[in-house]
Amino acid sequence: MKLASLKSGRDGRLVVVSDDLAWCAAPPPMYPTLQSVLDDWHHAALVLEGVALSLAHDAVPHARFHERAAAAPLPRAFQWADGSAYVNHVELVRRARGAELPESFWQDPLMYQGGSDQFLCPREPIAFHDPVWGLDLEAEVVVVTGDVRQGASREEALEAVRLVGLVNDISLRGLIPDELAKGFGFVQSKPASALSPVLVTPAALGERWQDGKLIGTLNVDLNGQPFGRVETHIDMTFDFGTLIAHLAKTRAIGAGSIIGSGTVSNRDADGGPGKPCAYGGHGYACIAEQRMIETILSGSPATPWLSPGDVVRIEMLDEQHRSIFGAIEQAVVAAG
Repeated sequence: MKLASLKSGRDGRLVVVSDDLAWCAAPPPMYPTLQSVLDDWHHAALVLEGVALSLAHDAVPHARFHERAAAAPLPRAFQWADGSAYVNHVELVRRARGAELPESFWQDPLMYQGGSDQFLCPREPIAFHDPVWGLDLEAEVVVVTGDVRQGASREEALEAVRLVGLVNDISLRGLIPDELAKGFGFVQSKPASALSPVLVTPAALGERWQDGKLIGTLNVDLNGQPFGRVETHIDMTFDFGTLIAHLAKTRAIGAGSIIGSGTVSNRDADGGPGKPCAYGGHGYACIAEQRMIETILSGSPATPWLSPGDVVRIEMLDEQHRSIFGAIEQAVVAAG
């Protein structure tokens, strides 16, 4: 089952979307928003699966689904917690500034609490304010949970995964060092993120969802050129069950919480730092990582941060080259 929200009010209007993302149908009036479904998942999911089946058989009123008309599936959420499941990314960040990676990072996930009161539409522009801020993209996988009890095991946490999708976790790299130096984490350096047009149930993903990991190639394009072709299941140190259980160690998690994987990051085939797509590598899911590689290899970065006129596209395709979650496609525009 695939779910989306059309632009309507603050919380969008829920629709059930066909597998090929071509059509959508309205759910019963009792479920006007995605959050209302998550709050009543065990009953609501059965109802919406019925709508999805009827949509597949052309047996329910439906309309064309246009990704440009989509809001974020959850325009605002009760929680947004972003992990760093790809420790390779963290290791490269630290190497670029000459710092060693603590051994504990391989056993204990990093995670921060982000702003969840606003998620950008998948085609909404990225506002550019100041070149000193260092505007960057970050292509990630996300899951949306049901209720999770405090102290839940990894297995319990995995059972609570309701939906899977993608996110562009926009970052302001120039602001991060000073914020982290305060010892309290990200605030100003993490503006609103953009979610994929569609979220998908683990069951609908089939073999692409295994053991708490999304399996596939995440396509990241910058100005129409391949920037990343990263494999989401490779080099993922912590699966989503582990990330959710980490968050639930000292608190319960409410239905509608969004958990991020952190920037997808792959090593090269020889175990070393990844190579750009142009040189036969997987490329990168953020500009910072390419700049890290440039710094490690030549002593200084060469790739610029995002600026007005740049266009970012993040998407995953199935075996028939059809979009699974729809595309996040955002132009960078000067803040007005």
